[in-house]
Amino acid sequence: MAEDIIAPLSGKIISLNIKAGQKVEEDDEALIIEAMKMETSIYIPCDGTIADVKVNVGDEVEEDDVLATLE
Repeated sequence: MAEDIIAPLSGKIISLNIKAGQKVEEDDEALIIEAMKMETSIYIPCDGTIADVKVNVGDEVEEDDVLATLE
């Protein structure tokens, strides 16, 4: 069952630690979003494999945007 990794806030992607096909574990750091000079780490919600990464470093995202899909 696929699960989306969702942006909890608007900001800019400054670090991307995942790629498609990568096996990940719950609570691994997936990426970092910067908003108003504050960095927020986004973590993997459950064990699985990254099916698709929908953002790149430097991209601006909005709250509730899908950042990646986990299967």
